[in-house]
Amino acid sequence: QVQLVQSGGGLVQPGGSLNLSCTASRSIFNQWPGTWYRQAPGKQRELVGTITRSGQILYVDSVKGRFTIPKDRAKTTVYLLMNSLNAEDSAGYLCDSDQYWGRGTQVTVSS
Repeated sequence: QVQLVQSGGGLVQPGGSLNLSCTASRSIFNQWPGTWYRQAPGKQRELVGTITRSGQILYVDSVKGRFTIPKDRAKTTVYLLMNSLNAEDSAGYLCDSDQYWGRGTQVTVSS
């Protein structure tokens, strides 16, 4: 089994930036994709984006051009780099790889 530990999150003003990370207990992202989801109160869980084992990255349309998902060379960590944040981005964010889930972290975009 794999444990995923998330860090980052917090309060940011509209238009600001915030970075999230998801670190695995062992190198896994060369085997399975790293995927970011988010869920706002009262809303359905939404796929944000994913990076495949080969480095192919896909994003939901609402974050294209604003979010990026790099991973480190050791393949232990994937990131979610968020720019131009707005209130609609406020949600709990969580990472996943092969059905192993991080605990989630809260992102709140507010003045």
